[in-house]
Formats: sequence, C-alpha cells, structure tokens
Amino acid sequence: MNLIQKKPNWIKVKFPIGKNYKNLQKLVSLHKLNTICQSGSCPNIGECWEQGVATFMILGNVCTRSCRFCGVKTGRPENIDWKEPEKVAKSIKILKIKHAVITSVNRDDLKDMGASIWIETIKLTRKFNPGITIETLIPDFKGEQKIIDQIIDLNPEVISHNVETISRLTKKIRIQAKYDRSLKVLQYIKEKNKNIRTKTGIMLGLGEKKEEILETMKDIKNSQVDILTIGQYLQPSLKHFPVHFFVLPEEFKEFKKIGLKIGFKYVESGPLVRSSYHAEKHVK
Repeated sequence: MNLIQKKPNWIKVKFPIGKNYKNLQKLVSLHKLNTICQSGSCPNIGECWEQGVATFMILGNVCTRSCRFCGVKTGRPENIDWKEPEKVAKSIKILKIKHAVITSVNRDDLKDMGASIWIETIKLTRKFNPGITIETLIPDFKGEQKIIDQIIDLNPEVISHNVETISRLTKKIRIQAKYDRSLKVLQYIKEKNKNIRTKTGIMLGLGEKKEEILETMKDIKNSQVDILTIGQYLQPSLKHFPVHFFVLPEEFKEFKKIGLKIGFKYVESGPLVRSSYHAEKHVK
C-alpha cells in the first residue's frame, strides 16, 4: 500500500490567512487564472501570495504529460483561451508585480506546443508593465530549437527549465521527458544568449544517492546554468510517486555550499524551496 509519509516538523507551514493572500486569491478566481502555486500544491503559497508574488500558469491547467511527481491535472486539455495572455498581463499590473514568473503546462497536443500563447503573454506583460523583469519557466518543447528560439528572442531576464531529478530516476518520474534533452535545452539557451540567466531545479527524497545528486549538479553546471534550486519532494496524492526519505535542513545547506563552490551564481536550497521561490532575487 502506498501511504503518504508523515511530514517532519521542518516541512510544516502555516495556513495562509493574510490580507494580500486573500486579495490575490480573489483576483485569480475572478479572472479564472491558473497558478502553479495552486495546481502544484506549493507549500509556499501563503508566504509568496502574502508578498504579492505568484507564478502564473498559462495554456490551461491540464497537462498532456503524466509526470509522477506533479500535482497538476493530466489528460486532454481544453481549447486555448486566446484572451489568457491579456488577462495574465493585466493581473500582473493590478498586483503591481515587479518580477513576474510565468510557466505553463505541457501542450504536446498543439503543433507549436503552445509557443504562440507564450509569445503573446510575454509581449503583453511587457506592454502593460513597463520596466518589469520576467522569468519564463518553460517546458522542454521536445527540444525543438525553432520554438525555443522564439522565447529567447523576446529576451526574458531568466529562462528556467527544471531537470527535476537525477538521470537514473528520470524515466520513472518524468515519463515523457529526457534527462539529456533537458540539459541540452538549458545549454542551448545560454549559448544563444549569454545575457539571459538560465535556471533549473531538482527535487530530493525520490530515492537518489548523494553521489548521484552531486553528479547531477555537475551535469547542470556543465550545461552553463547560472541558478540552481534544490527542494524536498512532497507527494501530492496517494497515486503519485512516494517520498523515499526526508532530507535534513543541514543537508540542504551543505548542497548549497557545494553548488556555490562548483560555480553556480545563485543556489536556493532548503526543504520548502521550489523553482520560483525567491525568484525576484535570482534576476539580480
């Protein structure tokens, strides 16, 4: 039987009750927006939303892939909402966000894998929010360079794509993804535009060994990635991949030191760290 392990004390977070949290919750509901904060059951939703920081998820809330770690719904997505880019851009303005993080579900069902919505969202976000900085947390787009080029050409300050786990576990965890392909996407972005900061994240507690984590960190650094986030994997539901162990806070601190030593410009490492956690710091 697949039981969800009891979380240790350092994983527990306070229930979100702040005024800013409630205002953002109303705005997201009013405009029928999607956020990875909600769809991905992020433990930091209270802290981030209270600070007026949210990661907007475009192209709907149903993913065409079935990664075993992710809480986002999987299946056949609905039709594209062509008004979505404007709704996201205007919501960012209402919230007075200075650094916007935009991500999406995988849309392998579409010919351009959702690139047209991505492009329009970035353009309108800049139009309605002059001076804003943007992080795009993109899918791998199956490694299609012509599609990735369209994102690069819009020059977001940060382009992020998550490797998620070690090479050995990728087929089990990210069933339709490839470890090497993700690394190549990240390296390609940096080689095309050295001024764009590249970023990726990995989860711990899936059954990896320490030497495998270190090897993955080196692989990521060799792909010319600037920023690395490391966090604890938490099982979204009984049907998802089980947590094999909880990593101690002291161990996360050790991985941060190692990451900085091997050359990352910034390392965010801790039990509750997610790819967009403290994202506003990563652009500086």
